[in-house]
Amino acid sequence: MKHIVLTGGGTAGHVTPNIALISSLQKLGYTISYIGSHDGIEKKLIKDIHIPYYGISSGKLCRYFNLKNFSDPFRVLKGIGEAKQLMQELNPNVVFSKGGFVSVPVVLAAKSKKIPVIIHESDISPGLANKICIPAASIVCCNFPETLTKLPKKKAIVTGNPIRQELMFGNKLTAMKLCNFTAKKPVLMVIGGSLGSVVINDAIRRLLSELLKDFQVIHLCGKSNLDPLLDRMEGYAQFEYLTKELADLFSLADVFISRAGANTICEIISLAKPNLLIPLSEKASRGDQILNARSFEKRGYSMVLKEEELTPESLMKSVHQLYANRETFIAAMNNSNYTNSINRILSLIQEYEHQ
Repeated sequence: MKHIVLTGGGTAGHVTPNIALISSLQKLGYTISYIGSHDGIEKKLIKDIHIPYYGISSGKLCRYFNLKNFSDPFRVLKGIGEAKQLMQELNPNVVFSKGGFVSVPVVLAAKSKKIPVIIHESDISPGLANKICIPAASIVCCNFPETLTKLPKKKAIVTGNPIRQELMFGNKLTAMKLCNFTAKKPVLMVIGGSLGSVVINDAIRRLLSELLKDFQVIHLCGKSNLDPLLDRMEGYAQFEYLTKELADLFSLADVFISRAGANTICEIISLAKPNLLIPLSEKASRGDQILNARSFEKRGYSMVLKEEELTPESLMKSVHQLYANRETFIAAMNNSNYTNSINRILSLIQEYEHQ
């Protein structure tokens, strides 16, 4: 029996590509196990689809001063010990890692047991967790051609990003009923990432009365970020985070406002939905979202509005400009060579499971 361990967590972006692979892996006869953190978002997402889940200790090394930098290395060491024990028990043929700091103990444990490891990097610039894991990997898949210059030549391969296939088959009528929308106005969908974005949430809500003159608005605002005062506002539907209903809402949306996490924007691009990207600022991140956004803007798939330039006026102007030029963006996305990477990654998994 072929057995694969999937790992990755911290945000939905480190989990959803793994979820995109699961159905195809099952069809190929793989037994699947998932290793994540004890209390990360990955635990709920994976348990909801009934995949065996194992939690381990994990830490995060911050790029700025933080007291946790003194304690987290010990959590990582504990996690490595726990991951080694799981590798002994599960005895997988191969490990596939989507990144996030919980993946570090898993990848290092797999390497110590001589189990092949395949890593996937969605962003243009590899994150710190993947940088730590790359020496232990057999091969590193990436989403952007630009990433190849930042990876070891003998290990790097451009595969694109795995896209959840169910997103391709959403039902607009189901989404209209869920949101209590009509067919009279176009739909603007706002995504601030699985954890939400205070900056985007606040900007949208300040402009809501103006936006609702021309659009209906679906707002994915992140955990604990709902505003109950807006629940009864006609043409506005807010949700913390969705899984099963997401395909229907994506199908209904005419245009998007989104952060520039690679997984989310790849899903938007695969559906050829015009989008305005508001990447995390360099002050709040390592700048990966800015690089992602610039790459898609350069290809003509997206508009970009810097967080530092986000004002009610600039946001409103950008949304109207996006909608007015939507056909140009749709044509660029439809004519792109961007493809779903599931089959390419599956072939690599099958190749390396025998090594």
